[in-house]
Amino acid sequence: MELDHPGTLRGRLVTLEPLSLEHHDELVDAVRDGELWRLWYTRIPDPEGMDAEIRRRLALQDQGSMLPFAVRRADTGRAIGMTTFMNIDAATPRVEIGSTWNAASAQGTGTNAESKLLLLGHAFDVWDCPAVEFRTDFHNHQSREAIARLGAKQDGILRAHLRQAAGYLRDTVVFSITQPEWPGVRLGLEHRISRHLPGDWASPRLG
Repeated sequence: MELDHPGTLRGRLVTLEPLSLEHHDELVDAVRDGELWRLWYTRIPDPEGMDAEIRRRLALQDQGSMLPFAVRRADTGRAIGMTTFMNIDAATPRVEIGSTWNAASAQGTGTNAESKLLLLGHAFDVWDCPAVEFRTDFHNHQSREAIARLGAKQDGILRAHLRQAAGYLRDTVVFSITQPEWPGVRLGLEHRISRHLPGDWASPRLG
């Protein structure tokens, strides 16, 4: 089984577009929103490194280990960050959702929740993955709390797992959502997203 790039995934708050070099200037603007590259416990490209980061992700796509996206807000039409399917195991099949960052002004707007809903929906409903994984730095408490709010359960901590650019050895916290848990996770995400939708859209889909 091959897990091909799903192409554009459209929600009501965000659209996930296949990443390309054409996103470069918009993503530079997005990463400057909050100067996200200054966060020491995560790896986010600075403006000067954005071209190299896009090329790195596209190279991993060519190798079959990553399917990267640019995230675009529906209300403003502006790109706000990146996300990916990564560490792809097509035989199981199993994927990790990660290498995600969003502009500071987009945080708390429901855009990240809908990005996760779109990716999880494709992984579980189209690819029939038995589980989807999330990983983050032990020190990235914001990310750990956000992953837990999705409904993911912590599997464990990989001690001294990765050497970071800052020079320290990262402890990696591993979470996952399994296929039987997906219906409840989906309803929870839909409820969170509904709070950010206007008018008739402001109700969660049931069923």
